[in-house]
Amino acid sequence: IGTAPCSSSPLVVGSDGLVRVSGASFPTSKTALFMGWGPDPEWSPATISSADVACPSGTCVSVTVTVSPDLVEEYKIPGQYVQVRQPGSEDSPLFLAIASPPGPEAGNVIEFLIKRTDNNPWITDAAAGSGVEVSQVMGGGFPMEENLEGFKFDFPTQNVLLFANGSGIAPIRSAIESGQLGVGSGRTARLYYGVATPDDMPYAEKFAEWEAAGVEVVPVISRPEKVAGGWSGRTGYVQNALEEDGVPIPRNSGALLCGVKGMCEAVKDIMAKAGTFEGRVLTNF
Repeated sequence: IGTAPCSSSPLVVGSDGLVRVSGASFPTSKTALFMGWGPDPEWSPATISSADVACPSGTCVSVTVTVSPDLVEEYKIPGQYVQVRQPGSEDSPLFLAIASPPGPEAGNVIEFLIKRTDNNPWITDAAAGSGVEVSQVMGGGFPMEENLEGFKFDFPTQNVLLFANGSGIAPIRSAIESGQLGVGSGRTARLYYGVATPDDMPYAEKFAEWEAAGVEVVPVISRPEKVAGGWSGRTGYVQNALEEDGVPIPRNSGALLCGVKGMCEAVKDIMAKAGTFEGRVLTNF
């Protein structure tokens, strides 16, 4: 997800999807997590159903986990997350945004998108049937109903812009597939999704489905020189693409963001200067 959260929180969302304390210095040999944020976890057993490579480079892994019906029922809003740990472990757990959308369609299975690191092979390389422990669902997710609907900020939102880079696409995917964006009936949506090369892009196979659902997908590649055969699409970073395209009807536009601090801050600045209401630029942390 990058090196920092998209909000003013003292927490930092790392490139491995973990939540850390902003500004703190920790040994590079260990993963240090801020454990006093939010409610204490209530652990329940769960089973890994699959752990599959999510992009050609292998940098991200899609992990599905079979959980309790109660946990599935708790998951209501895209952007919510859980903590995950090895059974009985005293090591710091992973904080993972749920990538699959809320709803009964998937039964008791939830999905994560996890960037591989030296510290997480226990889940990214796990065999089907491996046990883990999962906390209750945490966080408020993207507060879309409160801030994008109704007349809290002028008229209801007409244009929703989505921004993600790397594994930050996980909660954005959940939002797209949940139906809670309200695309259609006059509302448009556009996703700016940035990675280094196309081989580092999870969910590329879903783009046609998302487009058919009314979400325009704009892939942005930051290392086009590394692409065999070249790249004819957008290059640079997602905030560069936004600058080039501009914000449509700023007062009636909103945004969902998940990614590195620099991207989030730049997008917020561009949208604020264009005239978008600050309360309509949403993060999940």
